[in-house]
Amino acid sequence: MSAQTAATLDRPIAVTWRDEVIAAKPVSLAARVFIPAELNRNTALVMHLHGGTFNEGSLASGEAVATILARAGAAVVSVDYPLAPMHRFPDVLEAVFGGLLALYKARSRWVAKSAPFYVAGEEAGGNLAAALAMMVRDRQGPPLAGQILLSPMLDSCLGTYSLREADAGPVGCRWADGWHDYLGSPDKAAHPYAAPLNASRLAGLAPALLITAEDDPLRDECASYACRLQEAGVAVSRYVQTAPTNWPGAYAEAPKEGSCLCLACEHVTEFFKSTAPS
Repeated sequence: MSAQTAATLDRPIAVTWRDEVIAAKPVSLAARVFIPAELNRNTALVMHLHGGTFNEGSLASGEAVATILARAGAAVVSVDYPLAPMHRFPDVLEAVFGGLLALYKARSRWVAKSAPFYVAGEEAGGNLAAALAMMVRDRQGPPLAGQILLSPMLDSCLGTYSLREADAGPVGCRWADGWHDYLGSPDKAAHPYAAPLNASRLAGLAPALLITAEDDPLRDECASYACRLQEAGVAVSRYVQTAPTNWPGAYAEAPKEGSCLCLACEHVTEFFKSTAPS
């Protein structure tokens, strides 16, 4: 497919994208690759996982976040992972981990072999990115320079103040439905890869950037995870955007000059600088 120009932010850095298929095991994954016009030997490679609630979301809905990641200074491969309830934990996560291995092996297609490698995602994609960081630690590779989590879904209990304030909770909301479809049964929530906030061992994970907002229903679980990571000795950068943002719904909107997505781009740029190998 011919390259197309992605949405414009406040910096004149062109980003083009093209659709590809990542030949991974156990399943191949459709992907959309975003390439910034300005590439160099230090340009990072990011595996991006789109938002949604495990049972919805697409490459198209993830385009805005993938664009800001590219404009922050990375080649971005946004992966279309299998959706629940047809595909559930842990099968979805194993499919995504297979994609991670395939991307790392083929990284020289987009960046230098020495380029830093990151995972990133919003909402359910943030959950999967956090879980991948754990799997990389536990399975000893591939090496990650960092994890970028935007309003990640981390706690299946749905009992935080920020969720209650949004009139959401364990019954009758899209996050509850998404968790139910992804896990299938409550016992799976005990697995650390399924609900990372409940993991008992967080030491040894890649540095983390967590971004949320004052009006984000997922704000509190993001804050709790940041604190737990710091207590475990993980390097953490955390930012809370000023309301109104309409997050996480705004992740699927085209990024505009001065928007909260633009601010997120600045945070990601700084994170790349602080975590890139010297």
